[in-house]
Amino acid sequence: MISIQYILKQYKDNVVVNIPSLEIEKGQSFGLVGNNGAGKTTLFRMLLDLVKPSGGHIYSNGADVSQGETWKSYTGSYLDEGFLIGYLRPDEYFAFVGKLHGLNKAEISARLQQYEELFNGEILGHKKYIRDLSKGNQKKVGIVAAMLPNPEVLVLDEPFANLDPTTQIRLKKLLREFKEEHGTTLLISSHDLNHVTEVCERIVVMQKGELVKDIVTEEATLKELEEYFALS
Repeated sequence: MISIQYILKQYKDNVVVNIPSLEIEKGQSFGLVGNNGAGKTTLFRMLLDLVKPSGGHIYSNGADVSQGETWKSYTGSYLDEGFLIGYLRPDEYFAFVGKLHGLNKAEISARLQQYEELFNGEILGHKKYIRDLSKGNQKKVGIVAAMLPNPEVLVLDEPFANLDPTTQIRLKKLLREFKEEHGTTLLISSHDLNHVTEVCERIVVMQKGELVKDIVTEEATLKELEEYFALS
């Protein structure tokens, strides 16, 4: 599904990402963990063609993401609030995103009902602009907008940050169910080792731009990751 080959990103003499090879299978839940500055967000930005690599290629369904736009029709993503339109209300933003993907008003409304528990009565039907929402509620809007078209690929950067504990638990459940229902290839980066091990079946550790561990998630994975980062 996602194939990364000899991808390199550097700024002058500073190498930010250097990955010779990485394959992510269709329908896999893939977690990317690492300390600040590891290169996680830069990698995701190259995957979404928001940052041009210094070398190498990233392919989605066999197509180079930097050479075409076919991948955009089946890819949902939320990295930060820059993905939002602050002067719209959440309802307006969902209508805009849905229309981009060919959904009518009834389809958008039906799909949003799936996220009522996550919204907790704080998102839909209010007059607040997105820019005036809390960081946590902005994140809810961005994540649900990314999921709204039921994408084949879903890319989320730090989805659990700024969310209260109840919302984090609801989001974990939602992501697991969404992947199972739609067969979505799920890519998540996170600092939270506990959450990512609960959601992802495969976890890759990134350090100083390189991939240093590739783990199939099992019962001992969380402890293994905690021990690794305790010594880093």
